[in-house]
Amino acid sequence: MAHFTYRARTRAGELIEGRFEGQSASAVAGHLQASGAYPLEILEVAPKRDLLAELKKLQASRTRISLDDMCLFCRQMYTLVKAGVPLVQALKGLEKTIQNATLAAAVKELAEDLETGRELSAAMNKHPKVFPVIFTSMIQVGEGTGRLDHAFLEVAKYLSLEKETSDRVKSALRYPTFVVLGIVVALAILSLFVIPSFEKVFAKMGAELPLPTRILMGISAFSVNYWPYILGLMVVAFFGLRHYLKTPEGALNWDRHKLRLPLAGSIILRSTMTRFARSFAMGYGAGIPLVQALKLTSLAVDNRHVARKLGEVREAVERGDTLTRACNATGLFTPLVLQMLAVGEESGSVDTMLLEVAEFYEKEVEHDLKKLTASIEPIMVSVMGVMVLILALGIFLPMWNLASAAKH
Repeated sequence: MAHFTYRARTRAGELIEGRFEGQSASAVAGHLQASGAYPLEILEVAPKRDLLAELKKLQASRTRISLDDMCLFCRQMYTLVKAGVPLVQALKGLEKTIQNATLAAAVKELAEDLETGRELSAAMNKHPKVFPVIFTSMIQVGEGTGRLDHAFLEVAKYLSLEKETSDRVKSALRYPTFVVLGIVVALAILSLFVIPSFEKVFAKMGAELPLPTRILMGISAFSVNYWPYILGLMVVAFFGLRHYLKTPEGALNWDRHKLRLPLAGSIILRSTMTRFARSFAMGYGAGIPLVQALKLTSLAVDNRHVARKLGEVREAVERGDTLTRACNATGLFTPLVLQMLAVGEESGSVDTMLLEVAEFYEKEVEHDLKKLTASIEPIMVSVMGVMVLILALGIFLPMWNLASAAKH
């Protein structure tokens, strides 16, 4: 109900003012007239803004949900549902304990939707940024089969494996990333500050400088004179590339080229095959139709190029082709995946075969990630060695020449 302020006169002519809560201004006027007063002015009071609530809502919309948060939520829901706790009660209990503001807000809305009679999977579909399609589809299958607790457990296992793979990739790339940044910073410092100091010394000597030294001096002079333009060009290139990668075409091209990167490309490909195998096996094994399982898997692989290829597979299957031939026609899938798919189709156990593929590739990816750092280290050492050699030749060679000339 709204709040209104009013000014009125009594039958005796006395002016009165006050505040009243009612459905509308006419309802307030009727109340005043019933009490023997004649309304002069009725104004609706604007409701006070709850700044704290708005701030919490804004914070919730900006807080990212990690895989750890989702894994913990799924395992807690599995335990509660298995214990027979009603869904609404379970969600309300978890909403009070969840630390992530975005997830807590989504869980609160889930409980409210369930109280209105909506199914859990339908309520989750309202939050696609929180609950992915593969997530809600598994929950929908669990609701249909009466095994909702099992669905939460399967999703928790899937997310845990995703987290482990992501952590391994980040750990393997952390060292080379820091080395590359260190090299870039060192080159900038040398070009802008160190080499110009030596240039003044060499200028006083008046001797002819060797070619490596002249090249270093030219690069340094260019950097000192045009560093604002270089920095601006780098900023424009960074944001331009970032904007391009956000476009559908740019994202598709980058996802395609990622699979062909030196050293890391094969790891990314096998990691993607692992995600495909586990996602498809989880959906297909839960009873989702083949075509729909392929569609859901294309949304879960996190690679637009692979997702497009899965779309081609889905179209071929819809035309009546077998899954193995459709996958083989894309030229994307490895021989191991194709072989296991063929065996699975013949035996009627595609999901089981793909789970074995996922486990095999997970071990391979883990092994290759451990080797990745060892493979990158010689490259980094070689690059740093070449840098040191160039600097030594460019800076110390003139000094050695002058020292030799002075002896003679």
